[in-house]
Amino acid sequence: MKAYQPTDLGRPIVRFFQEYLPTLRGMSRHTIRSYRDGMVLFLRFATTDCGRPIESLAIADITADRVGRFLASLESERRNSIATRNTRLAALHTFTRFLIAETPEHMATLQQVLGIPFKRGARVAPIEYLETTEVEALLAGIDRKTPAGRRDYAMFSLMFNTGARVQEVVDLRVRDVRLEPPHQVRFTGKGNKVRLCPIWPRTAQLLKELIKKQTNGEDSADQHIFLNGRGAPMTRFGVDTSSKNALPPAPKLRRP
Repeated sequence: MKAYQPTDLGRPIVRFFQEYLPTLRGMSRHTIRSYRDGMVLFLRFATTDCGRPIESLAIADITADRVGRFLASLESERRNSIATRNTRLAALHTFTRFLIAETPEHMATLQQVLGIPFKRGARVAPIEYLETTEVEALLAGIDRKTPAGRRDYAMFSLMFNTGARVQEVVDLRVRDVRLEPPHQVRFTGKGNKVRLCPIWPRTAQLLKELIKKQTNGEDSADQHIFLNGRGAPMTRFGVDTSSKNALPPAPKLRRP
């Protein structure tokens, strides 16, 4: 079996996520996860763009042209908003500055990446709110005949009910929900700030049914509520995929 040696890119990536972000920068776990998600997307794009396996990527593969094509693909292929595109670029900028300090011999090329500007403006006006009928129309399009559909229905119902961030929802464990009156959910947000959010009885019932099917009555206080098809906790990538597959096209929304 061939033994792979860490590349000049592999070693800095490990230090970036294990030492630099959490220790030297003191970033929250949510920010670190966001940076990780951005790096995962870029590495996947780079391996296709370079035509080489991901474990063979090197620092020299991080070029301004490639990053530019990656950002364009986020908007054209993944349909990401300008805000999301800028968030991914911010992560790459931070990693690039770290690389320059670690490998100054690559400074000239990496400085070109830092020169890529953030994009201004938005393609569409932001959605301020959803009417009750609009929420119902979106949820009605989810196929609840499958386990994944029932999970998605409960998950998106909870999101619409609370307005919680995706990461807060996928982090939820059984111990974080109160299924008897007064129904409520405990979220852990940015900076590890904890807040209690009331939920509707109908939402509590959906969560209760979902938890019951997944735990089979076993003691499961520490188990995540929303699991993927392999029984592992869902990720933000998984929720993004579910939203594209489960939710119908958004209805025309009224704006103030």
